[in-house]
Amino acid sequence: MTSTAGSESPTDAVTPPPSERGQAERGPSGRAPAKRVRRFSRAERLIHRTTGWLMLLCVGTAACLYLPQLAELVGRRYLVVTVHEWSGILLPVPFLVGLASPTFRADLRRLNRFASYDKEWLRAVRKRWSWPGARPAGKFNAGQKIYAGWIAGAVLIMMFTGLLMWFTGLLPLVSRTSATFIHDWLALAVGIVLAGHIGMAFQDPHARSGMRTGSVDPKWAEREHPEWDHEEEARQEAEAVREGRTPPE
Repeated sequence: MTSTAGSESPTDAVTPPPSERGQAERGPSGRAPAKRVRRFSRAERLIHRTTGWLMLLCVGTAACLYLPQLAELVGRRYLVVTVHEWSGILLPVPFLVGLASPTFRADLRRLNRFASYDKEWLRAVRKRWSWPGARPAGKFNAGQKIYAGWIAGAVLIMMFTGLLMWFTGLLPLVSRTSATFIHDWLALAVGIVLAGHIGMAFQDPHARSGMRTGSVDPKWAEREHPEWDHEEEARQEAEAVREGRTPPE
């Protein structure tokens, strides 16, 4: 029912005047709230955060084991070795648990596919082109896809060689020696690549905000990931075809 100014019924809602409705929509500051674009789900942010801490713990303990200055400063070598081994063993766990999340699996499919515009992105980076539109990208750019694939492969190799070093009776001495060589040098490469990843993240506060809060500024998304909308539309159409539904308009 339409309420009147004199209505005293507790179930009647009085509609505020247009001026008050506009103020409520705009908020106390008088400005409309900024809309954000959802980029990562809570599950994806938790997976990234947990994996990141395990990776830093693994790299940090490795540095304490191989650099004499840090080894003397920290001490307790047996404890450092134990933390290093178990942080390495647990490293794939967040990924494996995260496979239960549909959004995480969808983003994995994005990371595993190179589109034609990804080649343009790499060419623009190589030639240092930086004007708007010079580096087209979907939800993830070509650099992020390469990094994800490389770090995933490196983690698997590090785990395998680390297990050979841990359980020394599994293979002959020559194999253990080779495993140690590969493990040590790949650990150095992982540390350098990880430092570059963190450095680039600190150069882009919008990207950090997206991973921290799950949403990003739409202007940033349009500028840095202009193919994201088209990529999402294609994904929804393909999903609708697979399920026998009418593709969204």
